[in-house]
Amino acid sequence: MRKIYFLTCTIKDWIPLLGDDSRKQILIDSMMFLEKEGKLKIYAFVIMPNHFHAVLEMLEYNGKESPVASFKKYTSRMLIKSIKSDSLLKRFKVNEKDRAYRIWKEKSRAVEMYTPDVVFQKLDYIHHNPVTGKWNLADDYLGYPFSSASFYQTLEDPFGFLSHIKDRV
Repeated sequence: MRKIYFLTCTIKDWIPLLGDDSRKQILIDSMMFLEKEGKLKIYAFVIMPNHFHAVLEMLEYNGKESPVASFKKYTSRMLIKSIKSDSLLKRFKVNEKDRAYRIWKEKSRAVEMYTPDVVFQKLDYIHHNPVTGKWNLADDYLGYPFSSASFYQTLEDPFGFLSHIKDRV
């Protein structure tokens, strides 16, 4: 049986690049593509202003790279294209052999989840993230549109790529 992971990808230097809804849509489009191509199974996600969380299963490599690497590579290219301000773009400038800009922190955190209890704890964490601490991105976590929370309440998938975790654990 394939492993289920809790994934966190963070924007370099915690810059709130994903505050713009059109940039959040880039991440959604990439998840949709990778799910449709059979590379990922996505159980839950939330897009925050400077980071992204997901509960997912990696089904197969996308050519020579993992689907998470494909996600980060594609979204990086598209996010760079979306930046119109030179001062903002400069914040992502790097001096690396293989790139001029870095959007995501180099190391993403993918933690394997071994028990259903841990999976459900992470689902709860993801879904409540927009309304906890400093964020206050919505009045109610179910009303935050860039999250899978409403899917778990209504069983209606507004994104067209979510799988319910109860079918897996």
